[in-house]
Amino acid sequence: MKTLILALGKLRGGEAEWCDEYLKRLKGSVTVKEMAASKNLPPEATQKAEAELLLNAIPPKSFVVLLDERGKDMTSRDFAAKLTLWQEQNDQLVFLIGGADGVTDKVRQAAKATIGFGKLTWPHRLVRVMLLEQFYRAQQINVGHPYHRD
Repeated sequence: MKTLILALGKLRGGEAEWCDEYLKRLKGSVTVKEMAASKNLPPEATQKAEAELLLNAIPPKSFVVLLDERGKDMTSRDFAAKLTLWQEQNDQLVFLIGGADGVTDKVRQAAKATIGFGKLTWPHRLVRVMLLEQFYRAQQINVGHPYHRD
């Protein structure tokens, strides 16, 4: 099963290089679709425009997971197990990464699960790198590779 990441903002520099590296390691099992709303809008209007972009890009019958600072924290092993379960139970898995101003309640309601990377607030571009690394780590955990160390 392919996993789709819908992400706001275009990566450049080091973040783009790291994402490319993990996408190569994942060998086509994960696809990233970058989207951008106008940068000339006030924060609330930007958030609403970005919400529409995200919601309209979700394929029908997808299991949607939102990355959000309010989301559930888990260990890498827990994430690997959860990812396997979601993949086994669903035809399409979609992860949403909002923009710098966060996401609307409408986006939160579209998600079947919400996960976080700790209580700290992370830049949305860095979250994409972190998510891709966790996909790779989960893959390695699930095949018993020593990449992950407890």
